[in-house]
Amino acid sequence: MIWKRSAVLRFYSVCGLLLQGSQGQFPLTQNVTVVEGGTAILTCRVDQNDNTSLQWSNPAQQTLYFDDKKALRDNRIELVRASWHELSISVSDVSLSDEGQYTCSLFTMPVKTSKAYLTVLGVPGKPQISGFSSPVMEGDLMQLTCKTSGSKPAADIRWFKNDKEIKDVKYLKEEDANRKTFTVSSTLDFRVDRSDDGVAVICRVDHESLNATPQVAMQVLEIHYTPSVKIIPSTPFPQEGQPLTLTCESKGKPLPEPVLWTKDGGELPDPDRMVVSGRELNILFLNKTDNGTYRCEATNTIGQSSAEYVLIVHDVPNTLLPSTIIPSLTTATVTTTVAITTSPTTSATTSSIRDPNALAGQTGPDHALIGGIVAVVVFVTLCSIFLLGRYLARHKGTYLTNEAKGAEDAPDADTAIINAEGSQVNAEEKKEYFI
Repeated sequence: MIWKRSAVLRFYSVCGLLLQGSQGQFPLTQNVTVVEGGTAILTCRVDQNDNTSLQWSNPAQQTLYFDDKKALRDNRIELVRASWHELSISVSDVSLSDEGQYTCSLFTMPVKTSKAYLTVLGVPGKPQISGFSSPVMEGDLMQLTCKTSGSKPAADIRWFKNDKEIKDVKYLKEEDANRKTFTVSSTLDFRVDRSDDGVAVICRVDHESLNATPQVAMQVLEIHYTPSVKIIPSTPFPQEGQPLTLTCESKGKPLPEPVLWTKDGGELPDPDRMVVSGRELNILFLNKTDNGTYRCEATNTIGQSSAEYVLIVHDVPNTLLPSTIIPSLTTATVTTTVAITTSPTTSATTSSIRDPNALAGQTGPDHALIGGIVAVVVFVTLCSIFLLGRYLARHKGTYLTNEAKGAEDAPDADTAIINAEGSQVNAEEKKEYFI
């Protein structure tokens, strides 16, 4: 009896010590969010622990790990770290069914627990655009629908055209059969025109599970429309005798080919001189008979369109370009007189001849013509001076030679003077030599 009473006292004493030591021991956990198919790490920490065991349990209260011992046969669950202060486990290939509240237990007296909620994000499926049938006629109302499924929480859908977001859209969210994920759809309505041809309409799905990389679907529009026609001339000022090309610039879907050229409501009047090549009308050389209205007509399966060009052929400007005229004969007159002896002087005069190339009746001064005449006059003057100098030199030599004739054989100067004077006395006449 005394032993029993002693054992009970000892038991309560140990329990009291355990209770006192466990008052500062608390397990700490954190909520975890993971994308479906990813790996979740569940961590439980204890700052003060006197070798008390830790345990992780799933939402169904099944023990996953007790300290470092695996309790549930699930190959996706692995031990990350086990010590007196921490118990961490990993759950790979997480599915939506893994979502829920997990419990970390610290086996003190009493047992202390901490909850960690595992959130599994459902990844939205690749979006798809429906409602487009090619081709679409200009002016028709188009309705496009973009849909994505499997998102958790519900995904957001946005529309873009020409990189500009379209705000006026319809949005619909529906819960899937598993009651965990959602199917989201958005509808875009707009009336198309020719500027929409070739434009890419984009449906973009934004969701937190996509890590800031949205999923997109794209639809390139094909719009059919009637042709638009414009005539472009090769020159803005067509002149008589020049060639002219008229280009018929036509745009349409389908592309109109070929185009039809007419003049004044009828066929082209001169096929040999007016040649059609593709969308071009080539007039080899213009004349006044080409004046009129030219029409280019383009047709496709949607409709017909045309453009007109009024041709006015202008006269060639009658402008006289300045030119330099150099006369073959000059009208300048040069007179030279040379005295040889007491005989009368002789004059050499060049005749004056009028330039046959001179323009009659020219009213304004022609500076080029005046400059040419001045140059010729100066040239003739220089030539005359040169000839005059040469003439004087040759004539003087001949004169002196004739004057001293007969004094060449004189023995001395006096005799030479006498002989020279004698020769002059005896000379019947004085001679002049002209070159």
